[in-house]
Amino acid sequence: MNPINPPDRSLRGSVRGGCRRALTVLELLISVAIIGILAGLVLPAVGSVRESARRVQCVDHLRETGLALHSHHHSQRSLPAGWTFDQQSVSAYGWAVPILPFLGQPALADRIEIERSVGNPQHEAVRRTSLAVLLCPSDIAEPEFTLFADDGDDEGLHAQGDHPGIGTTTELVELPTANYVGVFGTLEPDDAIPAPVGDGTFLENRHTRFRDFQRGLSVTVVIGERTMAQVPSTWLGVDLAGEDAAARLVGSALEGINSPFADECDFSSRHPGGANFLWGDGHVSFVTEQIDLRLYHQSAKLRR
Repeated sequence: MNPINPPDRSLRGSVRGGCRRALTVLELLISVAIIGILAGLVLPAVGSVRESARRVQCVDHLRETGLALHSHHHSQRSLPAGWTFDQQSVSAYGWAVPILPFLGQPALADRIEIERSVGNPQHEAVRRTSLAVLLCPSDIAEPEFTLFADDGDDEGLHAQGDHPGIGTTTELVELPTANYVGVFGTLEPDDAIPAPVGDGTFLENRHTRFRDFQRGLSVTVVIGERTMAQVPSTWLGVDLAGEDAAARLVGSALEGINSPFADECDFSSRHPGGANFLWGDGHVSFVTEQIDLRLYHQSAKLRR
């Protein structure tokens, strides 16, 4: 032993004291399992909270739309038509176009020349305008979709425009997406153009008034939700030669909400258990999938 440089026992002791035993495989597996259990408990709760927030936002959008419809009725003494043909009867503008000024979109409204067709080059910027107030935040929706020509083959339906090998492949126009569609009633609006006379609020080239609501404003639905997966819809308008053209603007109470047997005109949402609806008096409520079908049909009609 070197008396000049004795060994540093304090350092040697600290090294011994600093030794740490590593986790065993069993302890690691238990830790991973605990983390997995916690994640399984927390993540659904987080998802539920997010969906609740999106559903509240959806309700707010519908309420804002209801206020705009009431303002239009006060100003024009009627609600807008479900869709109105242009001068050449080539295309039609939807019910949302006349209420744009009441939705805080007067500049957008001024850019729409209803004398021209929806597909006119003058409307290119308008066709690329997405309106958040007419979109449900819960839906998985593209801001635009392609409207294809109707080849008369129902079996070739490809409403989303993403199956070019099936049915028609003639592209007509790109349109901005919307999740809220007017209630045509209990008939299919897209059987023909001109469409059959519906028994609901938003009809072809016809305006309804609040006095037409024989059953009462508070028990008649006027706007409902529909997912893009059901059929892409729009707030702007359609080319009348398009596939399911009228169904892009209005919907019908047929088979029920989120029904597996639903027609493309039916209402649907990504909210668990049902969909939000705007009623004639301006209130919004969540209608469940379990609603009695007869009551559901009655709520979509203006008359008894």
